[in-house]
Amino acid sequence: MRFQILGPLRVGGGEATVTAGRDRVVLAVLLLRANRIVPVDDLVDAIWEEDPPATARAQLQTCVSRLRQRFAALGIPPEVIVTDPVGYRVRTEPGELDAEVFADELTSARTARSAGRFADARRHFRAGLALWRGPALDGITGQHVRSPSHALDQRRLDALEDCVDIELRLGLAADLIDELTETVARQPLRERLRGQLMLALAGVGRQADALTVYQEGRRRFTAELGLEPGPALQELHQRVLAGDLAVTVPEARPLAPIRALPRAISDFTGRQETIARLVEEIEQDQARIQLIDGMPGSGKTTLAVHVAARLADRYPDAQLFIDLHGHSARSPLTTTAAVAALLRQLGVPPERIPLDTDDRLAMWRTELTPRRALILLDNAASAEQVAPLLPSGPDCLTLVTSRRRLVGLDEGRPSSIATLTSAEAVELLGRAAGEARVAAEPEAAAEVVRHCGHLPLAIRLAGARLAHRPRWRIADLVVRLCDTSDPLAELAAGQRSVGDAFALSYAQVTPEAQRMFRRLGLHPGVRFDSTVAAVLADLPLAEAQEVLDELVDAHLVEEPEPGRYRLHDLVREYARTLLTGQGGETEHEHALERLLDHHLHVAASIARRIESAGSKPDFLLPEPPRPDLVEVCAAQGPAWVDENRRALTALCRMAESIFPRRCWQLALACWRPLFNGGQIDELTEMHTVGLRAAESLHEESAVALVLNYLASAYFRRAQFGQAVRLLQRAVDLTRGKQPDGRLANMIWNLVASNSSNGDHQQAAVYLDEVSRIIPDRDPGTQMITLNNTTCMLLNAGRYRKALWLGRVHLALAREAADTRQMANSMGHIGLIRYRLGGSGPALRLLLAALRLHRQVGNRFDEGDMLNGLGMIERDAGRPESAATLHRQALIAIREAGDRIGQCASRNLLGLALLDQGDVPSALDLFRRVLQDATKVNHRHQQAMALDGIAHCLRPIDPAAARSHWVRALALFRQIDVPDQHRVEKALADLG
Repeated sequence: MRFQILGPLRVGGGEATVTAGRDRVVLAVLLLRANRIVPVDDLVDAIWEEDPPATARAQLQTCVSRLRQRFAALGIPPEVIVTDPVGYRVRTEPGELDAEVFADELTSARTARSAGRFADARRHFRAGLALWRGPALDGITGQHVRSPSHALDQRRLDALEDCVDIELRLGLAADLIDELTETVARQPLRERLRGQLMLALAGVGRQADALTVYQEGRRRFTAELGLEPGPALQELHQRVLAGDLAVTVPEARPLAPIRALPRAISDFTGRQETIARLVEEIEQDQARIQLIDGMPGSGKTTLAVHVAARLADRYPDAQLFIDLHGHSARSPLTTTAAVAALLRQLGVPPERIPLDTDDRLAMWRTELTPRRALILLDNAASAEQVAPLLPSGPDCLTLVTSRRRLVGLDEGRPSSIATLTSAEAVELLGRAAGEARVAAEPEAAAEVVRHCGHLPLAIRLAGARLAHRPRWRIADLVVRLCDTSDPLAELAAGQRSVGDAFALSYAQVTPEAQRMFRRLGLHPGVRFDSTVAAVLADLPLAEAQEVLDELVDAHLVEEPEPGRYRLHDLVREYARTLLTGQGGETEHEHALERLLDHHLHVAASIARRIESAGSKPDFLLPEPPRPDLVEVCAAQGPAWVDENRRALTALCRMAESIFPRRCWQLALACWRPLFNGGQIDELTEMHTVGLRAAESLHEESAVALVLNYLASAYFRRAQFGQAVRLLQRAVDLTRGKQPDGRLANMIWNLVASNSSNGDHQQAAVYLDEVSRIIPDRDPGTQMITLNNTTCMLLNAGRYRKALWLGRVHLALAREAADTRQMANSMGHIGLIRYRLGGSGPALRLLLAALRLHRQVGNRFDEGDMLNGLGMIERDAGRPESAATLHRQALIAIREAGDRIGQCASRNLLGLALLDQGDVPSALDLFRRVLQDATKVNHRHQQAMALDGIAHCLRPIDPAAARSHWVRALALFRQIDVPDQHRVEKALADLG
């Protein structure tokens, strides 16, 4: 590169330069306007500014002459400087001036960015930025040089910011922190750079450092400019404060590469024209959504996986796969369920996945934003099922397979897949059974593939049979194909059925494997393990594993990962047909009963291990038929419920009409793991189905139980009115007919739901009733009653009585060795001691309770304890530490899915920010909480938010503060809580 001005002036490559001061100015001005004529007057002004000598033009000619001599010495043709009647011009060719190369790289980068090719854009940006060696024309003074040089420096900063935006999008936050820190130190008033540094810090989990960067910037802005940061930077600050940045910056969790695609088969055959067209459309036409449809068994999934494997290197961040069950015995996956499964593949913990479908989709799009991802949506039911799942970013490729043409989609390139040609089908048979055998019997091979309908799935199964029977001729298989019945006529392809191939494989396995295979068709989940197979086949676990291996070898069962099995949709349908046809209704019902019993006993065993005494499953079960298998699964704890939640939900639906009692019992047994894990969707569906089953039995006690637990889902969603209606019905069915302990638990739930719904008068009525019916000798119910009563007294400000009851509760919990109740009682006592001024004892109790809540996996109560610890820190004059604890509490409670708890955490966070002096952040947070609490009509949190707003406004607008305190006081008085006295004093102080 001949000329370099992006840094100190250099000429001729290397470190060479021009030393004479006036010569440097002349060359700098000429290069700043390369390939353009610079008038003599402009050059004179650049050298001498406002006081040129009478000999200025002559001296300028001398400067130009010396420059030409210097060029010649450096091997540059002197005629590069062109003399014109008006002035002078430096002629440069492409690639000779670094500023021009920089401009070209920026143009290429922004073109690539507009086309969605972010990796290319980043490469061009970085190539351009690498040309810089310091400030443009550093060391050359004078307005005529410094002004355009400063413009170049600004272009560099603009390019750096654009590049950083792309790199943050690509998940490279950790690599940017040092560079951004240094640049922000040099450019402290550049808001966009400061915001990018905050994003990068938050993206690697350094939230506190991100907040420090904002505070430092805010101090600089107010001190040097007399202004607050701009709206964009303030909004980013609020996201960091409120924990919302985790939703917008997914790289806050390390973005490990995700490989969830099925293995691509090694003997893929045919489809070469289709593959070439698909790859060309994706690579050249940027067709980021491909729709692959075709008949059952035509190899849509195999083709899609092969294309995905071929392009996988272009999408290194994530390669995802999901079966949407559009055409299977199971119901198609809803959008809600599908996006939850995809989020879990991306590493999002189940408890962090939002309850609302729109919120889940927003998280899905956000998680994909920084990733170059390939998504394979297999077996789609309809365009309506697929459309919400399609990524919006240009860095993602989506392959969709379906048995239907998805004509309702507005975007996507359709490809209809036919059956294989005769030549391709025979070639596939040769790869599966042996090319020499097929070459020796070409006519028989052609007949085999004809009987298979040229469907890849059927051909593979037939080829596997030949491969495992080397003594057979292909003609022998033709005879068998001709003699085989057609059990799956509805899945015909041409004149033949896919079922022919299934039947051949089925006929060749042992009777034990046949029986297991038939019964496995009943399992409704995506995957199953060997315990399910052992239950259905009634075999010891080791023998069941051997039979499963036989089925895997026969390609009747797939093993996508060690120890996890599945049936292809068509194979499952065939197995179910066999169960009905060969086994009859008796075998079908017997197998379903065994499957239900196993899952019911496992779920009940897990519930008994993790539930408190007063909340254990309230129904009796006989001894499990296979206690050995129950113990193997129950030892996994709540993780077993999480892994099998789809199967459990489907089993509930299957059992509703045939085994209604097991249906509602299964729902109740799964309640605690689903509730603690934030799996509110599954909890709601299972208990809704269970409620119908209980109603069909006309068993009022069962109906009441299911209503009680179903209400918890609506309570968690802050739908308190619906929870009250369900609980009222449960109480009406139970009062006077069932044990008092059961009734007391339901009424306690009614007290909490009415209170949260704002009906404190009705809550008081139920509180009076429950106090009269509590059984004296039931320790489980006593602990629940003491827990609830202590909590109510604490909220009402009756601390001394609450303390006494809390200690009684703790003594009972210790005697019963009930970890959950010990955690609850210690937490309540800790909060009471805090209210009474004993911060030291309160701190010890809350820390102990926090450890126990974490031990039992109760995220909501973990958050409650963190909030308590935060209040102690704030009172001790440590608001920064308090804010950290409240943010941790917010994360825990959000994962539990509790909307009111999130409002409470944000209100406390706002108070900590206010104590730090960050009034704008606190005010914005309180206003957000007020909106959220108003939506769910929670008066206490509305009032707390109004109180916080008033504190923020008091120094600058006493009248507005008074208005907010008046509204807060009215709400506090309605619910009669101690906070009303604090607000009364605040109003009095205003005068």
